[in-house]
Amino acid sequence: MKLLLLLGLVALAQCHVHRVPLRKGKTLRQQLKEHGLLEDFLKKHPYNPASKYNPVLAASSSFEPMQNYMDTSYYGTISIGTPQQDFTVIFDTGSSNLWVPSVYCTSSACSNHNRFNPSESSTYVSTNETVYIAYGTGSMSGILGYDTVTVSNIEVQNQIFGLSETEPGSFFYYCNFDGILGLAFPSISSSGATPVFDNMMNQDLVAQDLFSVYLSKDGASGSFVLFGGIDSDYTTNGIQWVPLSAETYWQITMDRVTVGSDYIACFLTCQAIVDTGTSLLVMPESAYNRVLSDLGVGSNGEVSCDAISQLPDVTFHIHGHAFTLSPSAYVLNEEGTCSLGFENMGTPTELGEQWILGDIFIREYYVIFDRGNNRVGFSRLF
Repeated sequence: MKLLLLLGLVALAQCHVHRVPLRKGKTLRQQLKEHGLLEDFLKKHPYNPASKYNPVLAASSSFEPMQNYMDTSYYGTISIGTPQQDFTVIFDTGSSNLWVPSVYCTSSACSNHNRFNPSESSTYVSTNETVYIAYGTGSMSGILGYDTVTVSNIEVQNQIFGLSETEPGSFFYYCNFDGILGLAFPSISSSGATPVFDNMMNQDLVAQDLFSVYLSKDGASGSFVLFGGIDSDYTTNGIQWVPLSAETYWQITMDRVTVGSDYIACFLTCQAIVDTGTSLLVMPESAYNRVLSDLGVGSNGEVSCDAISQLPDVTFHIHGHAFTLSPSAYVLNEEGTCSLGFENMGTPTELGEQWILGDIFIREYYVIFDRGNNRVGFSRLF
């Protein structure tokens, strides 16, 4: 059994005990209508009989809507088993395993979440394998099994997944999602479990070996993952492609980081991962202290809400492209209290002084995770 230290949830959601359940067994149109997304989605995706990526009408639909919980977590619904058992999951590009709570779980974190019952699925296949995953803010241990996993209308046969038996501590108890569906590479998968998207590719269930992500702002609806396609409505500003530096996380090389016109970090290049499972933008301690100093912000990261417009841009220079975050993007306003959406990684891990480009960064772009070409694409949204 491999011990995997994943950074994907270092700053994930201030979890909330009240979950917003999404039900399966309905058509995608019904799901969108139920959650107030249909009208907006149809405007962005008018019917085009020639388009194989029309997520509402095409038989090969791979559109997965996600709930936006206060800009801190984004999660959608999948089903496991026959008949289907429903679970809300984080679609996490910072990890590679799929796991959900199970009826075997004895932790309090499982008591208020949906739990998978193998005895109620005619397609479940048990194993003698165990799994343990440690995230930045929680961990799980349990057993591995195989079953049919349905994401949107894609049915993945014989998908290996974790059934949690323990979820220590209180973190997952307060989360408004049940489990996690990892979308990173097989090389970092705990216990060597094949990730869901790898099986989608292996079973020829997606038109292209890529998926794309849109994360809405300010608690708005409309967030989604599109498996196997790129939505051209979100790429009108063009796509900047960045090659991967490692096939582990969605890892890329950054050239430098500037605040305003000042070169403040990443002096001899540095590594970053693009992580939908991390709420904030996480940086090494030295860079974090320099950013706070250049922005004139105290060690607690709090800023005056009235002074936001006077702050400089923070720009990430990556593969010859400049990806700029304005103050309105990197400052969080929570009921009149404003703070930076940056976090100090603290002591370097076994991965070194790595940056995590979390939701603070991703919300500014439509992001394409291209497994076929081992690259990430960014298209500015605004």
